[in-house]
Amino acid sequence: MQITWLGHGTFQLQLASGEVFVMDPWTDGNPKYPVGHQFSRIDAMLITHGHFDHVHDAVPLALKFSPQVAAIYEICAWLESKGVKNTCAMNKGGSQKVGPVTVTMTHAVHSCGILDDGKIIYGGEAAGYVLRVADGRSLYFAGDTNVFTDMQLIEQLYHPELAFLPIGDLFTMSPREAAMACRMLKAKKVIPMHFGTFPGLTGTPEQLKELIRDLPTTEVWPLEPGKTVEWR
Repeated sequence: MQITWLGHGTFQLQLASGEVFVMDPWTDGNPKYPVGHQFSRIDAMLITHGHFDHVHDAVPLALKFSPQVAAIYEICAWLESKGVKNTCAMNKGGSQKVGPVTVTMTHAVHSCGILDDGKIIYGGEAAGYVLRVADGRSLYFAGDTNVFTDMQLIEQLYHPELAFLPIGDLFTMSPREAAMACRMLKAKKVIPMHFGTFPGLTGTPEQLKELIRDLPTTEVWPLEPGKTVEWR
């Protein structure tokens, strides 16, 4: 899988079979979005919750590329009201096939209002995802969340080898809480996200590394926006 961080909580995942997944699409106005990045195809979008910095560009990208769009039921209903087709509504604990990937929606501890025409409307609940790819590996995309003890269940049920965790503080967990998440998830690699975009998001990958120095089985894997890496 090729992974490209597009800044903040937005990622492009390209499968070995060629399909492109976009996680939490925020491109227009994203201060960390890599200049010059262009989408040539989007086969699926996964949305964790309805805050603008995670759903802002879902509608224009969906209208342009007609991908499958997985999200909690209420967000899918809102997207449909904006003309989006191919929505794949689900809820926590549920699984479905999105392209060749088995997607399971997990819990997250966060709020989930949708800014629509100057008002915040109900957007269901925030969530995360486990993606199980064709070669049998699993990754966990936490979305915006605090640490929660049921991350132990995510490890026991799905054994994710790769985890995407927010570390910025203020609106999500800080490196301190993320370090506890690392201990529960036991993933081989952890990609930090949702940090450095705004002045208030002060957590850093270096702080997380320091806090899990005694956890040799987990590697903090910081990415650069726009630079594609391979998860082998």
